[in-house]
Amino acid sequence: MMKRIIFSLLLGLSSAMAVAADANPIQVADNAPDSYTVKKGDTLWAISSKFLKEPWRWPEVWRMNRDQIRNPHLIYPGQIVVLDRNGPKLSIGRPVRLQPQVYEEKNQESIPSIPTAEITPFLSQPLVVDEAGMNDSAKIIGTQESRVMVGAGNTIYATNVKPGVPIWQIYRPTKPVVDPATNEILGYEAFYLGAARTTVEGEPATLEITKSIEEIAKGDRMVPAAKPDVLAYSPHSPDKDLRGEIIRLYNGVGEAGRNSIVTLNRGTRDGIEVGHVLAIYRAGRVETYREGNGPKEVYNLPEERYGLVFVFRTFERLSYALIMNSSRPVVAGDQVRTP
Repeated sequence: MMKRIIFSLLLGLSSAMAVAADANPIQVADNAPDSYTVKKGDTLWAISSKFLKEPWRWPEVWRMNRDQIRNPHLIYPGQIVVLDRNGPKLSIGRPVRLQPQVYEEKNQESIPSIPTAEITPFLSQPLVVDEAGMNDSAKIIGTQESRVMVGAGNTIYATNVKPGVPIWQIYRPTKPVVDPATNEILGYEAFYLGAARTTVEGEPATLEITKSIEEIAKGDRMVPAAKPDVLAYSPHSPDKDLRGEIIRLYNGVGEAGRNSIVTLNRGTRDGIEVGHVLAIYRAGRVETYREGNGPKEVYNLPEERYGLVFVFRTFERLSYALIMNSSRPVVAGDQVRTP
């Protein structure tokens, strides 16, 4: 009896998944090629956008063809990606030796999911610290020979330095990040200053500054150095309706475009995950129209979807995302939501 119950449950679950998949089928992109030869500098997102209208759904396509593409992150320049429109499915064809000496090199790098050069500095350095993080951070309370400013090679003394943590990142908290909708402080921007190595544990502990990009002073804070996240992201749409706002553009620019970094006012507490793909919307403006001497007519134009962002780092109350594509400049105040 138990086997029958389990079998019925699995059958029902499979049927439900099939209905869900049919309700939102994967669509082939307009003018999609039958095949594409991978080139150096390509990303999985860019390759998938040649075949699919929703490029972030490539994990679904490749999972259905698992025997042929066992690891979609191990795709190399020179290989051919072939489209089977009946699935649609993607498969790897016979590689083309465009440059034999390059193709035969054993240490050739695989194709990343998304452009990594733009986001690498954002993966390990402290960028946002919330109130709890501020209170838990180590604090520099003294410097070598009581100097006002110190740098690489100098000694510092700090409290709240946890034992067993050899490397620390040094930051300076700056202005608060405020949610424009609620005026709630989501966290504090953390200006990265450098790194230090613990030489003597204790309270206070003694550390040597191993790296400094700015001068370091008493009152600056420290957090344990984090290892960069693996860059083999799997993009996916949220499984629920998520809505948020772009509240900041990196470097304080007024407008941003493809491959730019933006800050969202939603984080892990709201269900945001690394790999989430969100659509960008611009609110419709108010338009007036008058025909001849007739009365003035006022219309509220509809909002417009014009791009996509890819979440690559999350905090409790906010997150960082990479603009994957946009048909117009992105500005603070634009909305993001489940595509």
